[in-house]
Amino acid sequence: MEIAAEDCLAVIDTLAVDDMRPLWRRLAEDDHETIVHASREEINFSLRSIGRPPANLFDLQWAAGLVGYEYPAGYATLVYKLLGQKLAKGETRTDWRQRPLSKRQLDYALLDVVHLKPMRDLLQEKLTQLGRTDWLRLEIESWVDAITAAASGEDRWRRVSGSSGLNPRGLAIVRELWHWRDKEAERRDCSPRRVLRDDLIVELAKRRSDNERGIAQLRGMERGDIKRVLPQLAECVGRGLELPESELPQTNRSRRLPYQVTVLGQFLSPALSYICRSNQLAVGVVGTTDDVRELIAHRLGHGEKHTPALASGWRAEIVGRLLDDLIQGRRSIRVIDPKAEEPLTFEAFDGDSPA
Repeated sequence: MEIAAEDCLAVIDTLAVDDMRPLWRRLAEDDHETIVHASREEINFSLRSIGRPPANLFDLQWAAGLVGYEYPAGYATLVYKLLGQKLAKGETRTDWRQRPLSKRQLDYALLDVVHLKPMRDLLQEKLTQLGRTDWLRLEIESWVDAITAAASGEDRWRRVSGSSGLNPRGLAIVRELWHWRDKEAERRDCSPRRVLRDDLIVELAKRRSDNERGIAQLRGMERGDIKRVLPQLAECVGRGLELPESELPQTNRSRRLPYQVTVLGQFLSPALSYICRSNQLAVGVVGTTDDVRELIAHRLGHGEKHTPALASGWRAEIVGRLLDDLIQGRRSIRVIDPKAEEPLTFEAFDGDSPA
């Protein structure tokens, strides 16, 4: 684990430190700002350790998306786009479990934190210029609340990427593998995805084989640490295969939407991308195609009772109201210059003719 604080740079060997709680308690205190990139794992580590997240988070990934950079953007991508520097890749395949770590490894590890403050300052300046500092605060508060709620729930395993299309038997295997991975990550004090990637969990669920040799032949299982736990993976798959039908998890099938909602969603989803680009926002921080369909369904009386994401807060101001106008026919989309950088315009209607 790497930390930068004022003029101090440090690499903490989590394999040598028995109790990391003093560090997480310090990060949870309210007298500083915690600068991170893609903070989900830090939040989860802190929640598991002391039951509280780090305080006053400034997440570079969220900030970048709110000022027009891609979201989610990798750390190296942001370093290059904000600072114009390319990170070295010499130690990406190193074995970080061996001790002692070399000076080269330590120097490489510190690259994860030396650029945090300069990037934060540049992003903060852009947020201030665009009047979006409060947006970042609200997004991170919502982000932390969602992760905290997920951490305390029993269905966190459903967040495995790519598992939504699996049948109940496949979901049972995902659940078994997820619970094993979570415990293994806690034992190793590392990110769960470093133990076993989501796509490998889903592939094991699709193949439905508890044969160790077959599992070992799966692409992505070549790592030595994975080979050592093949018997445990096979046991997890086996438990999922043997689970009685009555105990299988149910699928979360979304209800069928009316045809007009689907058609309008296909038409207005590209408009979402255009609106975001015009307002220096990454589509990923604003919403998805599902969010557009949810807004349409809500406006046509087919949605849930809760307010759609695109109809509340700053999202309503930037996107929701304009989409409402398009849905209600108060505005239209017109090509003004196919060769221009901004080739489209949203025209308001006054009666039956364009304003």
